[in-house]
Amino acid sequence: MSVRTATASGAAAALLGTCFLLPAAQAQATGTQDSPVVYAHRGASAYAPENTLAAVDVADDLGVAWVENDVQLTKDGVLVVVHDTTLGRTTDAEEVFPGRAPWAVKDFTAAEIAKLDAGSWFGAGFAGARVPTLTQYLHRLERNHQKLLLEIKSPEIYPGIEKETLRVLREEGWLDRAHVKHKLIIQSFGAESVKKVHALRPDVVTGFLGTPAVAELPSYAAFTDQINPSYTTIGADYVAAVQKLKGAHGKPLRVNTWTVNDAAKAAQVAGFGVDGIITNNPDIVRDATR
Repeated sequence: MSVRTATASGAAAALLGTCFLLPAAQAQATGTQDSPVVYAHRGASAYAPENTLAAVDVADDLGVAWVENDVQLTKDGVLVVVHDTTLGRTTDAEEVFPGRAPWAVKDFTAAEIAKLDAGSWFGAGFAGARVPTLTQYLHRLERNHQKLLLEIKSPEIYPGIEKETLRVLREEGWLDRAHVKHKLIIQSFGAESVKKVHALRPDVVTGFLGTPAVAELPSYAAFTDQINPSYTTIGADYVAAVQKLKGAHGKPLRVNTWTVNDAAKAAQVAGFGVDGIITNNPDIVRDATR
């Protein structure tokens, strides 16, 4: 299947009309505009199968500069882009490899995962979409001139994943000055994982996924630049408390909240003063917060 399928392009076209991002990618990257930065969660995952190249392309068709993804390690140490720690929900692993329960990502080689259909569960038009490697994913983002909010998924079960992630990013040119300054953020729910990334590459912008108590925020500010909480856990007071502190790079801590998928909630969290919104529906959130 061509990754940018007719179905994906058609869906994007129908959603888009003639509406594209303002020339705000640079403004969003630097936080110089009033509207929150919009991050396409697992790609434009409301319109294409999550974490596939098709979802990246639909986000691009919608004019969305920033894409969020999840990385994990295969049995043979290859970084792949997939959210769940098991393969059953978003691939046909249970059919292709019966008897391999619980079909954990870490128990399959990259070659085995490359055989899986990661699109049919979402829709027939995406049949044959594959689980991309991080390298493949970076190539597509580069082609589309997009930016990456990369989540290190479940680092506690993947020893060394931080170092390997940085190695691939470096080899693909994503740790040069331009990418580090304008096109890359690495985040995780694991505080220790974020600390490791910061220790290995202090220049890289990092984010902690969660809602630490206000009293604990100064300790997080020592190693991260962002506090990225669920929208259900925050209000204007919490956002203000985060933004009063300076993060690891000496700039005010930023707040990117997730996962906001409708216009009303997007307007609400924008009113709280968040810096970014992570969403499956980037077009809806963008239009609601301009």
